[in-house]
Amino acid sequence: MNKPKVVVQPPDGRGLREVTMGGRTVGSAWSLRGLRKVLRRLGHPEDVDVEDRSLIVWLGGDSGTWPARTGRRHATIALMVAGLLGSMALLIVVGMPDAIGALTFAGRVTGFLFAFAGVVQGVAALAVLDYWGRRKLTLSGALILLGVSIALVTNGLLLFMWLEEREYTPYVLTYLPLTGWSLWALQLLLRERAWEGIPYPKQFAAGVTATTLLATFNLAYSALYQPTSAPVLFDLEVKFGTPQSDTKRPIIHLPVTFRARNSGKVPAYITSDGYGIYGASAKHASDGSGLLEWRKLLDAKMDGSRVGRYEKSPTRETISAARFYGPGNWLEPGEQYVKERVVQLPRSATYDVIEADLTMTIMRKDRGRIDDEFSVPHYSWRPKDKQFYCPPFECDEHIINRGRVLHNNNMINVTRRPRYVVSYYGWTGSSAEIQSYVLSHEPREALHLKRDAAEENQRERERYGVALTRATAAVPFAQVLKTSGI
Repeated sequence: MNKPKVVVQPPDGRGLREVTMGGRTVGSAWSLRGLRKVLRRLGHPEDVDVEDRSLIVWLGGDSGTWPARTGRRHATIALMVAGLLGSMALLIVVGMPDAIGALTFAGRVTGFLFAFAGVVQGVAALAVLDYWGRRKLTLSGALILLGVSIALVTNGLLLFMWLEEREYTPYVLTYLPLTGWSLWALQLLLRERAWEGIPYPKQFAAGVTATTLLATFNLAYSALYQPTSAPVLFDLEVKFGTPQSDTKRPIIHLPVTFRARNSGKVPAYITSDGYGIYGASAKHASDGSGLLEWRKLLDAKMDGSRVGRYEKSPTRETISAARFYGPGNWLEPGEQYVKERVVQLPRSATYDVIEADLTMTIMRKDRGRIDDEFSVPHYSWRPKDKQFYCPPFECDEHIINRGRVLHNNNMINVTRRPRYVVSYYGWTGSSAEIQSYVLSHEPREALHLKRDAAEENQRERERYGVALTRATAAVPFAQVLKTSGI
């Protein structure tokens, strides 16, 4: 029984020619060599005469019509696979930190969507081999179209966010070219009509649109709305206890309690803090001329707000001062931290008032995360801390903390320069110096940046929700003496 003739179909748009026999597809070939492989599988000898019209029928060209541009096709495959794999790696790098460690549920959903989108692009990269190959999978074109659409939306979004401030970051070298690549790939797929073969094209388009809108909504909610909708509420309290007179020494023991409580719904870092206990005194101005001293006090760099009509020449000296909770620690909503101190006061002291204050600078934890390095103190008077060292005759002595701030949404981390938080703690004879800065560059001379950082610090403080809070208390020294039984 004679075999049915082999029919070589006309080349398609890629140059691939389908081979049929008896109306059934038996293979395909890019070249004459490939056709001979198909014929051998069908039982024909290796040297079969392809010009024998009794065996082979040629449609749309003869045995010399092989328009497949192998080099161009391989280059297209390489570019498509490289772009999809590059975008996949970027999305997984961006999404996984949020999917695993974001503080908010919305942030984790956004991170998961980015990571999942990266996985889809990995599958699309595999589909490239089939689509520009023999197209055995009906949905290979749709998968590639989906992967390229995701790449265009996500890389375009990252590029748009980068353009807001145009700060250099190594990641811009990825999403900038990937955005251009995705535009090229999309127009190529549209020209190829890659959506053909999708069973439900409208539902496919609706699913892509819904996924994009969900990711955009979660990003806006976790990065913009949620960090501003809930205020940070901190309650600070300073309270004096009952003084006790020492039975063996001429001193008084005065208890002081410092308390900080996060009464809001947002966790917050402590970027700088400290408490101080002071003894204040002033001369009596019987003529009521004390108010005239305020300019004199300001010229002497003293607190001009401490003037009183019947007080003049006020003085204030530090009795005790220290950090409270420490930079880098944080308080969750409802959590509090309490520190109790007992200070020693000489009975013969000439203070009029004993004062105490608690000062804290806090930063919203839902807007940024401070790395562990910030908890390590550096001392300005120690030469071994080279970057922070400043000779005592040039600078006041400070304890310095410095660390990097990572935004709580990793999409912003890859489109912005790193931020740094620096805090200072020091004291003088009359008060403590407690300051913190948030900067968009790494401080190289931490002690010298204070004079140049005011404007930038204010902008970054607003971005990360940095705020200063303070509580004070005072008690007459005469009352301390009386209560202690003297």
